[in-house]
Amino acid sequence: MTMNLDHEELHRLLAALAESDIQEFRLEGEDFSLEVKRNIGISSDFVVPTEKITSDQIPLPAPQVNVETPGPSTPPPSVAGSRSDLLEVTAPMVGTFYRAPAPEEPPFVDIGTKISAGQAVCILEAMKLMNELESEFNGEVVEILVENGTPVEFGQVLMRVKPR
Repeated sequence: MTMNLDHEELHRLLAALAESDIQEFRLEGEDFSLEVKRNIGISSDFVVPTEKITSDQIPLPAPQVNVETPGPSTPPPSVAGSRSDLLEVTAPMVGTFYRAPAPEEPPFVDIGTKISAGQAVCILEAMKLMNELESEFNGEVVEILVENGTPVEFGQVLMRVKPR
């Protein structure tokens, strides 16, 4: 099977990969090779080797795509109807929300739990990787907005915390 990828298809593929949580991707054709390796939240490097491109194809440079995520100093996005006196813990990536480190273990936090900056508050599973989400502030959990085992989107509010 011969695979041809024109300039527009390549851009659509790169855009789709940039919006996904895929961390590694490799595609080879008769006269091209595309490999993507990235670490979500830090940066993504898309590399298109041009050694095998024939003269009838458009030569493409190796674009560098940086994915920016809010850092600790960036306030989380506000949600309509949220209380201004509460801080929001938001999902830094697309994944599945888990309240506990394992099904038989107690949850990281419950409503009323006092938390400290750096304390794990939940796990987000993405691509079979378990990522502990740590609080960026001190406070008391007053709302947990996501059910255990529920898929979440980037930037979705997971819980609200009363600062202390």
